Amino acid sequence: MFAAKLALVLSGMSVIPHGTFSPLYATKGAERMSVRSFALDREPVTRGEFLDFVRRNPGWRRSAVKSGAADKGYLADWAGDLDQGQASNLLRPITSVSRNAALAYCAAKGKRLPTSGEWEYAAAASTTRRDASHEHAFIAKLIRYYTKRSVTAPVIGTGASNVYGVRDLHELVWELTADPMDHMHTSNTHHMFCASSAIGASDPSNYPAFMRYAVRSGLTDRTTLKTLGFRCAVELPSA
Repeated sequence: MFAAKLALVLSGMSVIPHGTFSPLYATKGAERMSVRSFALDREPVTRGEFLDFVRRNPGWRRSAVKSGAADKGYLADWAGDLDQGQASNLLRPITSVSRNAALAYCAAKGKRLPTSGEWEYAAAASTTRRDASHEHAFIAKLIRYYTKRSVTAPVIGTGASNVYGVRDLHELVWELTADPMDHMHTSNTHHMFCASSAIGASDPSNYPAFMRYAVRSGLTDRTTLKTLGFRCAVELPSA
């Protein structure tokens, strides 16, 4: 029974094996962070999928959502509670939702948001390597993606999958995590928009990691952005 339920939940997900990665900020002796095996949605949650969620959960419709759950930008680009716009938008990533809303969506699917450590670990993978975070070509490609963010994201699934079979971690939108700073050692304050942000960084040349850190550092559980979406994760049972 449990195995069948788990198999259903894992449909459309990739299993990310146990491993380690280098967090942007680390204390001496903790340069590598260990991540347990987990499952991650292969693609971001779409507008169509979120539309189905708000149909089933009226409390998360734009006119009903509580102010403590999301700011005024929540689903602001929708024409109405159950009108997300043109049919061509259904396969675009959902944006303008808060972390609270994303947590509720994932919970309704029997899932959760990935931790930032899990997300960073999966996102370090290229199409050919599990950890390409120190490759100049990979970093340059991410910078191109990040600097061309658009409030109208392309449809999901158009990019190449990484070695885990996960798509669009970088190409389309910023993505929410459950605990935005958990993989950073924040005993010191880092000002992300000035030169001091490089102090203590494990790799000062990894500009994409600084950009992700800067975005996360400005988010609250209510924050919505037109360029911010999410995908879900599942913690796998221990072997």
